[in-house]
Amino acid sequence: MDVDRELGELLEALWTLEEQGEAFPQDVRRIAHAEVTDRLLERALREELIVRQPSGHLRLTSKGRAVATPIIRRHRLAERLMCDVLGVDVEETEAAACEFEHFLAEGITRAICTLLGHPRVCPHGRPIPEGECCRQAEEQVKAILVPCDRLALGETARVAYVSTRSHARLLRLSALGIMPGVSVQLVQRWPSIVLRCEETEIALDEEIARQIYVWRVRPEEGAEAGEASDERWTST
Repeated sequence: MDVDRELGELLEALWTLEEQGEAFPQDVRRIAHAEVTDRLLERALREELIVRQPSGHLRLTSKGRAVATPIIRRHRLAERLMCDVLGVDVEETEAAACEFEHFLAEGITRAICTLLGHPRVCPHGRPIPEGECCRQAEEQVKAILVPCDRLALGETARVAYVSTRSHARLLRLSALGIMPGVSVQLVQRWPSIVLRCEETEIALDEEIARQIYVWRVRPEEGAEAGEASDERWTST
């Protein structure tokens, strides 16, 4: 069932409030990113997307929850994309994700979810509803894009991007040979993380290692994983 933006924002606000407890109309109006009028509430009641309890608080019906699920999923994946890839501060993601979510087709949503490794929670710690791609991934894949400190010892990957606000750090890593598309191998975790880049072993502290995102190279993918990196730097 397709819903317009105002109704979608109402359902999204109600979902969020239900995660915390009871949701009264004034609470929905307070956090919704669209005007929640009495007419809009009556419409949602009439279409059996929400119900009003005797105490006055609102709840999503099973129909309303089914309609809201993909909206919540798109919103929270958009937040993760902004934080994990674009380096946007968590406090800034909420309003931006509300705009971004309306432009995500299902295919793009699946691609973002796969890119991020099928995350379970948004940057605020709220659950992200599973998609079919998540259920399939549980059976067959690990995250394909991860910080390099999450590689297994001896595992080889290709650098996707470096997420840092420091231009100087980007230049230093580039001078060491760590740049998009380059193959690296994790050879040590302690006392520092050591990556082998071509014939050079590079010691990194954990903070820097967590900023180097890599594409895992699977046997069946080979060079395609490197091509997928698109050779991008991300300075955030």
